[in-house]
Formats: sequence, C-alpha cells, structure tokens
Amino acid sequence: MPNERILIVDDEKEINDLIRSYLIKEGFQPLSAFNGMEAMELIKKEPVDLIILDVMLPDIEGPSLSLKLRGITNSPIVFLSCKGEEMDKIVALSAGGDDYITKPFLPGELIARIKAHLRRNQSMSQLERQEEEKSIYRYPGLLVNLQTREVMVNMKPVSLTAKEFDILALLIRSPRQIFTAEQLYESAWNSNSLEGDVRTIMVYISNLRKKIEENPSKPNFIISIRGVGYKFNHNLMDGSQG
Repeated sequence: MPNERILIVDDEKEINDLIRSYLIKEGFQPLSAFNGMEAMELIKKEPVDLIILDVMLPDIEGPSLSLKLRGITNSPIVFLSCKGEEMDKIVALSAGGDDYITKPFLPGELIARIKAHLRRNQSMSQLERQEEEKSIYRYPGLLVNLQTREVMVNMKPVSLTAKEFDILALLIRSPRQIFTAEQLYESAWNSNSLEGDVRTIMVYISNLRKKIEENPSKPNFIISIRGVGYKFNHNLMDGSQG
C-alpha cells in the first residue's frame, strides 16, 4: 500500500511531526493540519486515504469535526486521545470514527491499525467497483448503468424519466423474454393494468425509442413482437455486460 495520503490533524506540533516521521518511514505521504478549519480546507482541495484525528483541537472538538468530514469524505478516521474512558470512545466512534487510540501510543500499533484500515477500505472499494460493473450494460452506441440509472447514447448522456428507465431496465435484464404491454405496465407502475394502459406503454416505448434509437422507426434495441409485446434485442447481448 505505497504512497497513500494520510492527514494528521493534531494541534501539538511535536506529536504531529512525530506521527509524520513514522508515516514517511513506512512509505506514506503525510499531510498536516493543526486545527479543524485547516483540515476541512485541505480535504476539500486534496482527497486523502485516511485521517488521524485528535479528539481535542483548539477550534473544534474531534467528534464534531468528524461529523463535518463525513459530509465530504468516506476515508477512515482514526481518533487519537488522552481520554481513555469508554464513553469518550463511544462518542468518537458514533461521530463517524473508525478507530480510537489512546495516548501515549506505540508507533507499531498505530502503523498496524492504519494499514488494517487502508486494506479494509481498499477491499470495500474493489467490491463496490465490481458490483457497479455488474450493473453496467454496454451495447454498440448504448450504455446503461442500472445502479446509477445513467444512460449514454453514443457517449452522450440521455435523460430518461423514472418510468422510461424502469421499462428499459426490465427489458435489458431479460433480453430474451417477450413482455406484454400489460406486464411492462404492472412492473413499472407496480399495479394491475387496466383498459387503456396498453396505450400508455405504447407512448412510453415510442418516447424511449426517440431517445436511444438512431432511427426510431427502425429500432435496433427495443423490438416489437407483433401481436405479443416488446423485447430487448438479444442479438446484442454478447459481451454487453461489465
């Protein structure tokens, strides 16, 4: 885990410099802040991989700063404190902290905990990327991300209504299945279809085609099956996901 950026937030320069020296020795890139305002400004400009945060700062308490930091970063926060009471730990961890180390601390323990949190965060990030990749469907000229509900046509974002996206997502997830208009309506609206709802689906399919098809009158993605309903063109499936 070389070159991870770690922010040290501690107003005691001696401790800040000491931790900085430990981190440099381990191959990390340390950044220093000596109060809450400096920490907030620095993180807004330079994302970091982990934050070492003192519980007592001159302008704000550590837990209060942690709550603010959680609005702009998901990086692990390791608290440092002279206070070792259980309630102090509970308050800090409840404010978004991931760990709590009391002073004085052993350098080896601090480094070991930092590395453990970085490994865990890296593993979580990889899992999130893998899960997101599973939800991405790629076709010639079309990309659909089911997780973020984003649609790109020829590398340009296209805005779909919520119902338009729900219908497209249902078709894409089961490209070999033919859906009746009633089935599409009941899935997208989560209610039984009534007389006239078939017409509603026809309008939505028409609008979808205008947005994603190169030639809506000769659709390539959403195919009509005469007398039955609609399906996604399964001939485009090969290598389409991920």
